[in-house]
Amino acid sequence: MQLDLIGHVALITGAGRGIGRTIAERLLEERARVVVLDVDEAGLAWFEPARAAAGTDGLALACDVTSTESVRAAVAAVLDRFGRVDVLVNNAGILGEGLVEETDDATWNRVFDVNVTGTFRICQAVLPAMKEQRSGRIINAASFAAIVPSVGSAAYAASKAAVVQFTRVLAGELGPWDVTVNAYAPGMVPTELNGFTEKEQAVQDRLLDTLTLRRWGRGEEVADLVCFLASDAAGYITGTLVDVSGGKLATQLPQRAYEIAGGR
Repeated sequence: MQLDLIGHVALITGAGRGIGRTIAERLLEERARVVVLDVDEAGLAWFEPARAAAGTDGLALACDVTSTESVRAAVAAVLDRFGRVDVLVNNAGILGEGLVEETDDATWNRVFDVNVTGTFRICQAVLPAMKEQRSGRIINAASFAAIVPSVGSAAYAASKAAVVQFTRVLAGELGPWDVTVNAYAPGMVPTELNGFTEKEQAVQDRLLDTLTLRRWGRGEEVADLVCFLASDAAGYITGTLVDVSGGKLATQLPQRAYEIAGGR
């Protein structure tokens, strides 16, 4: 299948590291014109050499998704340079761990400001261009926590559930302009943010035992899904949440299958 993203203008938030960077790298491989945004401008130093190696046009911009002014300025710069936005990937996000009784207002508000309102701000900023084009792909980072949350993750899980519902509403509103809006739910992909592979082995084993495919996910596997959703091949998919978690909790006690297989 040819995804044919050559020349498409793709904007990715939180692209300085982790899954966001991997998504941007994958889109460069597809020869899209990639725009990377991150609040940490130094974190975008990787982009220019990668863009030059890919032989495609692109742009790296500092952008704080918690600031409407910063978001609008970044989107204006993209439109001034390229005249359009074909793909928006709202990847920027933060964690906010803690039991409900221990979570303060600042933590709760910060998580929602980045994960939910940040997504809202970027979407709102690109909508006029996509509606004028009568085309576009908006792809929002949710999480498996939006489906089955963990104890101690109220702020994060609630924010990602909000992203899912926001995605569905926006998909409904943009249908008349042939703009699709979808969300993806990564499972356990090790990043600097979550530190999965730095945990004690017993903790890692307990987490891996919840997976039908008993291994950590890879950012590249998430990026492949995002590229598909960004392409014309996904033109009739909108308003949905795609699970890319290795079958996390698809069945009760999935580790039992490994025990059975190991005994044969």
